[in-house]
This record gives sequence, C-alpha cells and structure tokens, in this order.
Amino acid sequence: MDDNEIIGLFWERSESAISALSEKYSRYCRVIALNILGNMEDAEEILNDTYNRIWNAIPPERPGNLRAFIGKTTRNLALDTSEKSKAIKRGGGQIDAILSELEECIADSRNLYDELMESEAITNALNTFLSELGAEDRRIFISRYWMAESIKSIAADIRKSEGNVKTILYRLRVKLRKHLESEDIRV
Repeated sequence: MDDNEIIGLFWERSESAISALSEKYSRYCRVIALNILGNMEDAEEILNDTYNRIWNAIPPERPGNLRAFIGKTTRNLALDTSEKSKAIKRGGGQIDAILSELEECIADSRNLYDELMESEAITNALNTFLSELGAEDRRIFISRYWMAESIKSIAADIRKSEGNVKTILYRLRVKLRKHLESEDIRV
C-alpha cells in the first residue's frame, strides 16, 4: 500500500490505517526508537505512542512525506522519553554524544531538534546541505544524526573503520558549519 492510500485510510478514520502504517513503517520506527533509547521494551512503547500520535494528527494534517512525518514523530517521542527517564544511560549515551558532536555546528545543540523542525530556514539549509553531499556521506550523516546510530554500527554498515567514520563525520560537521554560516544561520 502506498503512502497516499495509508493517509486516505486515516482521513476515513479506518482502523486498518494503523495496521497499514505498522506493516510498512514499524521496522523503520523501531530502529529510530531503539537507537535513541537502547532498550527494546521502551522502543516498543514508543512505537505504540507513535501510532496513537499519528492517529490523532491525521486528520487534520496531511503530510506530504509520510515516512518523514512518522520518523519525526517517533524520534521526538523517543527523545522526550530519553530525557524524562534518563534512558540514555542504558543506551550508551548516544544522544549526549551526538549533541556533543553537533555543538561545533549549532550554538545550542539541546534545542537543535526543535529548531530543525520548527525553523524553515534551518530545514531548507539542511536539505540543501544534504542534497550537495555524495550518497555515502549523506548516508553516514543521516545514520548518525537522524537515526542516532553508533559510530561502530555505521562503520560496520559501510565496511570502513570507526576512525574513518569519525573523520568523515568531523569533515561533514565542518562543511555543515560553513554551509550554515553562508546561509546566515546563527552558529
């Protein structure tokens, strides 16, 4: 079932909308939540909360990109849960590590996630930045800073050393900082 059909089911308030959404995106959302929380039980709870949040959001919203919409919802719920329950300690501190890495690009990295979603200028600048990257660099950047994957996991996935991945990420952060500055975005 394609995304427009799933959105249509939500607009009809059909209970099969949740099943269709789950069938297509449960693995994607589970990975996001698990990477942030480091705990399968918490990730499953976030998955259920995501479905509930999507059910309440569509309608009135009609997302242009359902995958991004559900990913953002999952990610925000997982980040909120992580902050509230200190689950980052159980998950190896990935969120603290990621925020620390991004501090050199964004002045207030704790508010980065909110700013990225609420500021059209930052969103457009990031989209432009990502579109200018090569496929592998874009994959590495998104894996680390959107999916909250560990450096070890990324290195295994792309068959490179952890040191190589760290170097690539450092260079990408430098490029991002320069790009944001060229767009007159506060860094």
